[in-house]
This record gives sequence, C-alpha cells and structure tokens, in this order.
Amino acid sequence: MSGLFEQLTTRPLADRLRPKTFDEVVGQDSLLGEGAPLRRMIESGKVSSFILWGPPGTGKTTIARLFAHLTNMYFEPLSAVFSGVADLKKVFEEASKRRLMGQQTLLFVDEIHRFNRAQQDSFLPVVEDGTITVIGATTENPSFELNSALLSRMQVFRLNLLDDSALSALMERAEKELGQPLPLEEEAKATLKQYAAGDGRFLLNMIDALTRTVREVEVLSTEGISKLLAQKMPVYDKDKEGHYSLISALHKSLRGSDPQAGLYWAARMIEGGEEPGYIFRRLARFATEDVGLADPQAMVQAMAAWDTFERLGAPEGYLALAQLVVYLATAPKSVGVYKGWDKARALAQKTSSLMPPFHIINAPTKLMQQMGYAQGYIYDPDTPESFSGQNYFPDGIRRQEFYRPAERGFERELKKRLDYWDNLRKKKCQKKSEE
Repeated sequence: MSGLFEQLTTRPLADRLRPKTFDEVVGQDSLLGEGAPLRRMIESGKVSSFILWGPPGTGKTTIARLFAHLTNMYFEPLSAVFSGVADLKKVFEEASKRRLMGQQTLLFVDEIHRFNRAQQDSFLPVVEDGTITVIGATTENPSFELNSALLSRMQVFRLNLLDDSALSALMERAEKELGQPLPLEEEAKATLKQYAAGDGRFLLNMIDALTRTVREVEVLSTEGISKLLAQKMPVYDKDKEGHYSLISALHKSLRGSDPQAGLYWAARMIEGGEEPGYIFRRLARFATEDVGLADPQAMVQAMAAWDTFERLGAPEGYLALAQLVVYLATAPKSVGVYKGWDKARALAQKTSSLMPPFHIINAPTKLMQQMGYAQGYIYDPDTPESFSGQNYFPDGIRRQEFYRPAERGFERELKKRLDYWDNLRKKKCQKKSEE
C-alpha cells in the first residue's frame, strides 16, 4: 500500500512542527502568554532555575529549548533515566569552564524525578552559586518526588493537558505542513483528538502514522481510524500522584452524592490499570466513614460487592463495583459514628487508668464478691422497660455524649431510640433523687 505523503522527509512530524517562539506553543497561555510568569522571566533577562511539571506531550522540552535559544545560553540536555553521578559531574565541570569564558549553561533535565536523593543533592551547590541554570521536567508531583532542599531553590510551573482548541490548532498546523487536509471525516478528527487525551506529541505521531499508511483516495471514518490506530493508554501511575488524585476524586464525588461522577472516576481508575481490590477497600471505608448508620446496608453492600467481584473476576465483576458506587453515592450520609469514635478515643486516652464502676464488673471469686464487685448491678431485661438507666462510665466521669445521630436515613430511627432512653434515664434519675 503506497503512502499518501511518501515524498515528505522522514523527520517526525512532531519534530518538524516544534515551536520556534513562545507564541507558537499551544495550550499553555497561563505560563507563556502576555504577562504570564515564564514570559516575564524571559523579558526581564533574569532566568532562574525552575521545574516544569505536567503530563507527556504538553511542551516541557520545547519550553526548555526556547529558553536556551532566547537567552543565548549553552543548552545541555540530560535524561535522568540514562544518567548517573558521573554524568552530572562531567556536566558541572564543563559548565564551570564555560562560566570562566563568560557563557552560562542551561541544563535541561528530563524526568528529573528519576534521580535519587544523592543525585538531586548534587545540584544544590552549582544551582546556588550560579554555575548552571536548571530546567527540570517531570510528570510526577514534585512535592512527592523532589528533595525539599532542591525545591526551595527552584520555582515550580504546572503545564496543562492540551484542550480541544489546542489540539485543533496542532491539527491545522499539521495540515499546513503536509500541504493538504488530513484524510479524515470531521467525526474521525474528533475521535483522533479523544485518542490523544491532551498529549500533543501523541496526536502528531498518530497523524504521522496516518499519512504514511492511508491510500491517496481514502478518507477514514471514526470506525476506520479506530481500527488503524492504537488508543493511547490512560495517563495514570497507580503508584504515584494519579493513584491518589483519582481515588480522592471518587471519594469526594460519592460524598457529594453524585453517582454520575462516581462512575466516571471509578472507570478512569479501572481503565488506568488500578487494582480493583484497592478501590473496594476504599469504598468499604467510605461505607463506614461517610455513610455510617444513616444506611447500615451500605457496609453490607460493600462487602457483598467486593465478594462478588472476587468470585466473578473481570469484566463481569466490574458491574458489582459500579453497583456499589451508585449505592454509596445515593445513600444518606452521616459522620456521627466517625466523630463519636474520635471523641471517645480522646477521652479514653486522658482517662486510661480509671476502672469501670464496681457494679458492672463480674465477680467470679468470693473475694471479689466481698469487695463489692457486681453489687448493685441491675439486669436490664428484668425491668418493666428493659432499661435500668444505670451508670456505665467510670466513677468520677460524668456521662458523655459521643454519638449523636443525624436526621437522615436510618439514623432518624436511632435518634428516636436514644431520645426514648434519655427520657427514661432522666425520669429514673429524678425518681432516685426524690427518694
């Protein structure tokens, strides 16, 4: 099958379209637009070390190269994946020599989060004394992956995923570079942008692949492009920030009683390769922590859904996960038990040496009976109301209220029960005081 653009150079399209000015960088106006921080840094002529944090294909390497070009610094690219202490030492020595000759060095470190603590520490003196200016690129949250000492010497700028308009601009530039429209129906173009998922480099690489494989007279539909191209894997690292960000989004969506958003975030995690058991553990926690006794069935549903998944496996078991997400999102919420437990623990820590009152301690020996253990205990089922109203707190501590149910769901019923017992207790206390 002959390629549609065989006459074109073999240089990758993404490389041929690499921006030559800040204005050509798409999707990052908050950093590079008029009055934005990185543009102000260039215009001021005072470039300091900084970190570019963002997903793949958002322009980190391009921005670093532009800085080197616009400042006339010597550009030294380095990948943390393929470099060690010896490589860094060599770069620092060469930078020192250039500095003596009046030329500054801009060191671009791709995937800087891959360096270990000792390697990151080696940057400190040369950044501090101005031997090099460092631009680090990372896809991981710098606050988790970089040393605090290094972070304190470098600003952090976050890059966004490219939105639809930015991806459309890249497609238009690609068509201009290729000299003719892409062999795609309009709906197929939208599908192509969805596949890219905010990654500009991935989009251009897919266009590159299309132009080299599609026949000259062929125009692809959505179905055609789906068969031809592999879909981009979700940007998700289940051991890093994506893992915690998405589970937080799921948890808060359920807390906000939004089953639609809950299903979306759960699906995002599954599609990203998350371990289903981790999601079920968090949902079981949600059932106790956020739903609580407002709906006691929430915990039952959580355990049943988890067990169903373990028995069925994927993909059928994912329906149990989806059912649980919807159930928890639509359940009434209460943190009454959660707060009550925290209060009870706080008091328990302060009064850990106090014994229970004698009347509620069993007396299995004669000596304990003689000492007054179990004396005065009233067996509640023997009373007319099956309620004695006795004190069960340690002597010297007044009765506490840790748990107070909300006026929601099943807790309405629990509130009625507690109010009933509170009234009985007051009547019995009043009667006892009158006697």
